[in-house]
Amino acid sequence: MILTISGKVGSTNLQGVAAFDLAMLEALPQRSFVTSTPWYKEPTKFTGPLLRDVLAAAKASGVALEAMALNDYKTSIPMEDARQFDVIVAHRINDQPISVRTKGPLFIIYPFDTTPELKAAKYYGRSAWQLKSLKVD
Repeated sequence: MILTISGKVGSTNLQGVAAFDLAMLEALPQRSFVTSTPWYKEPTKFTGPLLRDVLAAAKASGVALEAMALNDYKTSIPMEDARQFDVIVAHRINDQPISVRTKGPLFIIYPFDTTPELKAAKYYGRSAWQLKSLKVD
């Protein structure tokens, strides 16, 4: 498993959580976009399912997500962001799988170049690389 979703989820498959392996995430509709980020010199292509589709697969219902990374970084993401923006749970960067060393295996990324308001520290801070879990509150 590379992602677990706990808290307010209606569809669980492993000890009370919704657990996803890479194949399960790849089975969801995939989205790609190229965006500028503070972490890469050039605009970068990200590919993965929409966060809202991942949450729907887990039947998640709440107002906030707590994203936890492998390095114990935590960030809070309003559920509204998943509805309002095409945020993806990227598993590929520039068409290559993301290794742990290069911010993987999963990276929550916003389409920063689509809306000027997204080019802000608050949204950069909500992007979590090395994502391992989401808790729905």
